[in-house]
Parts: sequence; C-alpha cells; structure tokens
Amino acid sequence: MKIFSLVTGLFFVAQMATAQVAPSFQFGLKGGFNLSKFSTENTFASENKAGGYGGVWARIGGAGIHLQPELYLSGKNTTLQSSSGLQNKVTFTSLDVPVLVGAKIGAAGVGIRLNTGPVASFVISEKQSFDQAASNVFNGRFKDQAFAWQFGTGLDLGKLSFDLRYEMGLSKLNAAGYPETKLNIFMLGLGLRLF
Repeated sequence: MKIFSLVTGLFFVAQMATAQVAPSFQFGLKGGFNLSKFSTENTFASENKAGGYGGVWARIGGAGIHLQPELYLSGKNTTLQSSSGLQNKVTFTSLDVPVLVGAKIGAAGVGIRLNTGPVASFVISEKQSFDQAASNVFNGRFKDQAFAWQFGTGLDLGKLSFDLRYEMGLSKLNAAGYPETKLNIFMLGLGLRLF
C-alpha cells in the first residue's frame, strides 16, 4: 500500500511538472467590460465611461511561458468636457488585436498569469455627440487606428479564466482637435477555454 501511494504521488508530481513544461495550444472565447478615459494635454477633462468587448483568444507555450494573441470587438465610450463646460460624448467600436507574452504559475487546471504586450486597434465606427455651440470647440478628427500597451493578471480555474488589465494608449487618436489625446482603459474579462 505504501508503494502504491508513493507511485501515485510521484505520478501526480510528474503530471504537474509536465503540465508546465510540455508545449500546448489552447483556444477560447472571452468577453467583459471596460472603463475608457481620454488622457489629454490641454484644457479638456475626461471621465470614465463603461463599454464592453468580446472575441477569441489563443495561448501557445510551455515551461510556464506563453504567447497569447487575441481578437475582439470593443465598444469604448467617454465624455470630453471643455473648461467652459461644453461636452462631447465619444463612442468608438474597434477591432482590437493584442499580442501578449505571459507567464503562468500553477498546475492541474489552476494557475495565476501575468501578461503584457502591444495592442493594435482599428476603428470600425466612431460617433461624436455635441451640440451646435460646442462644434467649433470639439472639432476632433479621430484616426482609424491606434496603438496601446496592456498590462494585466489573470486566474485560470479549469476551463474558465478571469482577467484584469490596464491598457495604456501609446499613440494619439486625433489628427486634429484635441492635442495629444490618448485612450486609457481598464478591462475586466471572463474567458472560456474551448480546447
């Protein structure tokens, strides 16, 4: 009986070690919520607004290190306000493509992840809402693409994953109007591994 217990224990330890070392490929769905806020270097103020996102992810790696490309549609909302109180509500729908590098600690379907990497965003639609009096102030002409950097952590529980990330805008979003306007985002997501 002692030998059986020892062999079983050694087998379990070997499986845990192999789970971290052996190359693997995973694919799944994900979705969640975000809070967007413009970072500007002028007299405009911005407030956080909620949005959502959904798409797919893949994870390729071994030895606790992985590459995680993702593809998702994202709705980003924020409100800009001038020093005189004029407001512009801005809504973006974009196709976001993060390519993250990460490390995972854990075994047997449970693990904690750290991820970081660049994100390319391609604007599919953009809407600005301001009254006529504000049209001369809010003359922003937003670009069709932007680049950002994500930092985050995640928790894997079997086929479910939970992610908390911060996306820091690297490129300015506007060709004219608000000088040096960048979009910063907090993201909370839930993923489901399909295989």
